[in-house]
Amino acid sequence: TPSATPVADSAMDTPATPTPSFTDRVWLRADAGSAPGAMQVYLSDGTLISDSCFETYRLSSWRLEGEELIWSEDGIDIRARLVSVDANTLVLRVMLRGGEEEQRFTAATAPYVCPDMPR
Repeated sequence: TPSATPVADSAMDTPATPTPSFTDRVWLRADAGSAPGAMQVYLSDGTLISDSCFETYRLSSWRLEGEELIWSEDGIDIRARLVSVDANTLVLRVMLRGGEEEQRFTAATAPYVCPDMPR
């Protein structure tokens, strides 16, 4: 039987990058006037789930460069500065075409059900 070829474990050579504290949590948009149930989930594998009660969900890739959070929407990089993050609150300053916009999120708790659509 052939012997197994050892594979170099690069994780052993470099210190582990700490997982950002806002990952793997459901964040509900808390700004007045935001779409009902608007949420973002930054998965630690680099996938961003964006959704709301009335829109189709979106899967994007995201990355963190220093204090700047970058995700892609329709081939365009969206950049945001992490203003603050704790166990219950995430605040981003998002750079948009029309200027900067502060976006506030609160940690979602289960159970959560979208409100009924207006008739």
